[in-house]
Amino acid sequence: MKKHFKRLLRALVVFAILLAGFGIWKREEIQRLWAVNSLFAAEKIVSNFSNMNAAFLTTPVLRGNGPVSVLPKGREFPLPAETEDWIKSRSVTSLLVLKSGKIRHESYHLGTTETDLRISWSVAKSYLSTLLGVLMKEGVIASLDDPVTKYAPLLTGSAYDGATIRNVLNMASGVTFDEDYLDYNSDINRMGREIALGGTLDQFAADLSETFVAPGEQWQYVSVDTHVIGMVIRGATGQSIATLLQDRIVAPLGLEQDLYYITDGEGVAFVLGGLNITTRDYARFGLMIEQDGQYNGRQVVPADWIATATAASAPTQPGKIGYGYQWWIPVGAEEGEFLARGVYGQYIYIDQARDVVIVSTAADRKFREEGVNKINIEMFRKLARML
Repeated sequence: MKKHFKRLLRALVVFAILLAGFGIWKREEIQRLWAVNSLFAAEKIVSNFSNMNAAFLTTPVLRGNGPVSVLPKGREFPLPAETEDWIKSRSVTSLLVLKSGKIRHESYHLGTTETDLRISWSVAKSYLSTLLGVLMKEGVIASLDDPVTKYAPLLTGSAYDGATIRNVLNMASGVTFDEDYLDYNSDINRMGREIALGGTLDQFAADLSETFVAPGEQWQYVSVDTHVIGMVIRGATGQSIATLLQDRIVAPLGLEQDLYYITDGEGVAFVLGGLNITTRDYARFGLMIEQDGQYNGRQVVPADWIATATAASAPTQPGKIGYGYQWWIPVGAEEGEFLARGVYGQYIYIDQARDVVIVSTAADRKFREEGVNKINIEMFRKLARML
């Protein structure tokens, strides 16, 4: 009996040593997984959204060597009386309002500051669409009606086989994907854990095998569609998204700080939601878009691409919010009114007719509640129409 006990004890000791060794070997992955699982906790979410590099692998997107472009201060205007309640109820962390290129309001909340690199979430999708527009003008990609497999052959035989670039731009791939952020086992949350553990998003996309309609028939928000756009761009250029964005979009804007992308285990940028940027630098990008692609006298992005990308072209239902090429068009939108939008309350709202750009970042854990997006858009409209 003593011998058996000693053998069992030795086995347990060996197992404990092996487990400890595994823990040391996989320490970073375990820490990232733990951070991801507590990313949206009430007591951590605001800080986490300014420090995403503590939870994920990242790659820098350098601002370039040019001077910082000036965002001049205009006359401060009185915010509507209900703005303070909106800021509190929506857990807004920053609000910046530009009119005619001048800052008319800028404020930071919940302990954040103007130097915080705030997570974009799906606002990053609009950045990628803008990059694609530049590359289309350069002739790197022949046509939006090319199949995605032409540039991303790994997707051959997957659910994306048969979808065109235009289909994925419009979120009309027909690919089955569960986007429920509040369901631990949803596809979007599985993907988050895949990134935390150093997995590869290309393979994740290639492993998707189910569709619910034929490509182009129906709009449904599928974030992996944006990753496929990234695969197409990388396949066509042989370059990383971080490098391309840095050279084509970021450098001409004269940003205040370098930014960064969250990446997967192979260093591939999390293009569907992984940019981290200051509020003022989000505003510089928004101003360039609002000015039909011009910034500081330079045509950064073709004007015709911006006009097409920000028009409602996806097969959405009448009376519902519209969708273009990774840009949202609000219900009842006036000419030139559109926005980039990310979960938990990230927005770049643009009203070209009024020459207004509004940036709002937040840590709104109630973003899924009925009518929240409408409430936010109505607040932006009210601000824009007061100026």
